[in-house]
Amino acid sequence: MDDRLASIDLGSNTFRLSIGRIVRHGDAVQIYAEDKLRELVALANGLDEYQRIDAATTAQAIAALQRFGDRLKGFSPANVRAVATNTFRVARNAADILPLAERALGFPIEIISGQEEARLIYLGVIQDLPPSDDRRLVIDIGGGSTEFIIGRGRQPLQLASLQLGCTTWTRQFFPNGLITKARMHRAILAARSTIESITHRYRRIGWQEAYGSSGTAKGLLAILVENGLSKQDITLDGMDRLATALIKTGHVRLQDWAGLKAERAPVLAGGLAIMMAAFQELGITHMNAGDGALRIGVLHDLLGRDSHHDQRDETVRQIGGRYQLDTVQADQVRQAALALFDQLGLDNRLLATAELRKALGWTAQLHEIGLVIARNDYHKHGAYILEHADMPGFSHDDQQLLAFLALGHQGKLAKVRAYAPSREQWLALCCLRLAVLLLRRREAHDPLPFGLDAQAQQITLSVPAGWLTAHPLSGFLLKGETEVWRKMGFTLDVVEQH
Repeated sequence: MDDRLASIDLGSNTFRLSIGRIVRHGDAVQIYAEDKLRELVALANGLDEYQRIDAATTAQAIAALQRFGDRLKGFSPANVRAVATNTFRVARNAADILPLAERALGFPIEIISGQEEARLIYLGVIQDLPPSDDRRLVIDIGGGSTEFIIGRGRQPLQLASLQLGCTTWTRQFFPNGLITKARMHRAILAARSTIESITHRYRRIGWQEAYGSSGTAKGLLAILVENGLSKQDITLDGMDRLATALIKTGHVRLQDWAGLKAERAPVLAGGLAIMMAAFQELGITHMNAGDGALRIGVLHDLLGRDSHHDQRDETVRQIGGRYQLDTVQADQVRQAALALFDQLGLDNRLLATAELRKALGWTAQLHEIGLVIARNDYHKHGAYILEHADMPGFSHDDQQLLAFLALGHQGKLAKVRAYAPSREQWLALCCLRLAVLLLRRREAHDPLPFGLDAQAQQITLSVPAGWLTAHPLSGFLLKGETEVWRKMGFTLDVVEQH
């Protein structure tokens, strides 16, 4: 199934699976929708007062993922990406649930940041829009968070993820489904207060077109148009009339509204309040519904990785430029680290190994990023930046791996034990440490003439005959390195080739 990609969006309200078929026409590559599944899980509704997802909701989520996993049998892990959004970000027991969810699905699940979610949403939305040089505003009201993006072409210019969603807003302001004028007023004001944090910069940049990409936007558009409240798009006047009607009846009644789906009815009031607040706060006059969404963005991001246009490569390049890194030294360290890694005999056909190799290369390029803060303990500063910065294309797990490698690339190794690295990750770190050590003089080098082998916990570095005598400083540093690894349970031997 290498011509098929699959994305799984674990939203705060709905879980969605999308499968696309890759079709190549000469140099052009397209994704054609082949299958999709959706499960209403209402994950955010399962959050208790302690921000823990309750057992009943967890069981429902696991059952949905088992059904998704059954559909994905036979797919290569490299062709599947599952992303979890706001409820997983805020749930205090997410770390306990995640292994169960991954086992049910049969594939890794990434808890992505709000910024990454916004980037992927924009990538998904523009796939179904005609090419344009206009700036476009995209708003995606999810169950637990709302993403606001301004972009031009394929490039997002502003990304924001705010803590307001149709499920959480309905729970907070419309308990028991009761809609009153006072409740609606409070819900709109609270949403405006949250959106206010981005109002100035979004209005300053401006946009020519606005799109809503979520179920809330599509649901509102259907209700407004099919009930004669708006002609062809979402307007504030149409939403005002809808809100007035809902307040009059006091509840969302499915039979009252053409175009209203049963699954959307329970969260309509919260979504409506957020959308009205966005219109009022940002000065939106009208909005169309965009067909693309997060899951479509994930598919196209996967396609980019498959086509060697990985967003993460561009992110690393931009960070290197932003922090004015020594790119010559960074490239040398990267080449040396990867050359050592490739001699270890690990199976690069495995997704985990291939991703580890990429992470090693990216960290080598950015290993000196902490110097922007201070020379002392720069590896600690660098690890913090790589773990916590907004890095488009990188999941939380990706960034933790970069942070592990950056933190451990010099000094003692006990400090990285908290990352609980696998044997393969220890070996990748060894490659990075050796590359940094051997290139300490920062001189231009041909490929380093070394060999690296690892059997179980035994690591052997082979150097040319006479090399240690000719390079006494490097020889001294390598001797210290053997002691560092001994304390971690590895034996590092440095032997001269004869």
